[in-house]
Amino acid sequence: MMLCLDAGNSRLKCGLHDGSGWRLQRVLNHDAFDDLVAELPERATRIVACNVAGEAMRLRVEALAGRLALPLDWLTSSAAACGVTNAYDTPEQLGADRWAALIAAHALHVGPSVVVMAGTATTIDLLEASGRFRGGLILPGLTLMRTALARNTADLPNAAGQYREQPTNTDDAIVSGAIHATLGAIERQRVTLGREAVCLLSGGAAAELAPHLSPPCRLIDNLVLEGLARYGQARLAVPDSRLRPNAGGSKFPR
Repeated sequence: MMLCLDAGNSRLKCGLHDGSGWRLQRVLNHDAFDDLVAELPERATRIVACNVAGEAMRLRVEALAGRLALPLDWLTSSAAACGVTNAYDTPEQLGADRWAALIAAHALHVGPSVVVMAGTATTIDLLEASGRFRGGLILPGLTLMRTALARNTADLPNAAGQYREQPTNTDDAIVSGAIHATLGAIERQRVTLGREAVCLLSGGAAAELAPHLSPPCRLIDNLVLEGLARYGQARLAVPDSRLRPNAGGSKFPR
């Protein structure tokens, strides 16, 4: 039984996987980390984790593994894993959450895909049908775009508007502008793979984007957890350095 932990910039996503499916998935605030153990319906036998939340979170995850006396396997980016090859200039600099999402995308879809993680930041990554990761973009997330305008301008509000094709008030203009900017980046990236490429969309802001994206598009809950589960299963099958050396989590998504 694997306990999968995705320590993101804003929240901790966790899931208990029995090798064939999820027994539990939860999203917690960082300060509710200790509540995780109490919510587990049964004991895990190992932990598979990725971290982009910094050194303090890495230490908390390692302390949890020590307290539960469980082996801990960190997923960090590498040149290749689980059928995915990494074309980043320095593969190890790719954010671990992006790498996990790419592993999941390759397992869930047989063709080319644009892998979009819409959270605190939005990442838009290109994955060929062969499993080759070609590269991608990092944008401020929808909330960050809106709050940046409110914090850095004298007259613009912290908008609570709605999406409109042609907004006619300031709140709607800000909300719609952030969504339009993100949609445009996704569609421009999709063109480089071909219009048949599916958009695999996950993250806390995914539901705001999904209704406005051109098909084909799939909304997938907790894509990073899916990648962690597949990586953990592969580690059991091939427990050596061909997958990745065991190491601590990446401090920042890049």
